[in-house]
Amino acid sequence: MKGNGVRGVGLGLLAACLALAIGPGTGTEVRPAGGGAMVELDTGEAPLVALTFDDGPRNATTGRLLEGLALREVPATFFLVGERIAGSEDLIREMAAEGHQIGIHTYDHVRVTELSRADFDLQVSKTRALLTDILGQGDYWLRPPYGIVDRSVEQWADGPLILWSVDPEDWKYQDADRIVDCVTRQVEDGDIILMHDIYDTSVDAALRIVDELLDRGYCFVTVEQLMDLRGVQPENGGLYTALCPEKNGGHPD
Repeated sequence: MKGNGVRGVGLGLLAACLALAIGPGTGTEVRPAGGGAMVELDTGEAPLVALTFDDGPRNATTGRLLEGLALREVPATFFLVGERIAGSEDLIREMAAEGHQIGIHTYDHVRVTELSRADFDLQVSKTRALLTDILGQGDYWLRPPYGIVDRSVEQWADGPLILWSVDPEDWKYQDADRIVDCVTRQVEDGDIILMHDIYDTSVDAALRIVDELLDRGYCFVTVEQLMDLRGVQPENGGLYTALCPEKNGGHPD
């Protein structure tokens, strides 16, 4: 990804985690976009997982989440709603500076399948323009709200469409214990976890999930890093849910 969509926070921890988990194997180079040295990661069979958050930013909860992730040196991917960006510019700069990948969740959190081509382009371009003003040029991949797409959306997208493979429905239950149990029981190597950083219970659960999965030997990566490490070339209009062979290599049926 070009520009400031993602940087290299947590790569030192990631490299160490991979080395401890699997030992010698096939090396893969990851270059953080926006600068920083390349890091050669020993990929092998290490369990990788991408933690992603929708619907933010919200200063109180997103800020607390960023603090917790920084303490653990764990990168995540945030899909931001354009109308919520105003007033959170410093938080978004912090997000980028700490190496998290930043994407688009439309401007008004709308079902993209109900939009005309012009309205779809506006929903994406308005949000991208706001992010560009704050962070500079970047690809800023799209996660369609509700995960609903059709052939038109796939054709209109000027980048990959990022979905998910583990959904604890944290927005619905807002119960940290339930969320943690749901994710930690389901998660497998290569999964993309969906959560929402606008709820206190989701922040609490996310940090507990990170701690438990780190203890299990998982390495947390951004979605882009997950694709790099699994040798997946992102395609415009491609749908990506998980990046492991038993889950269709990232492409849902």
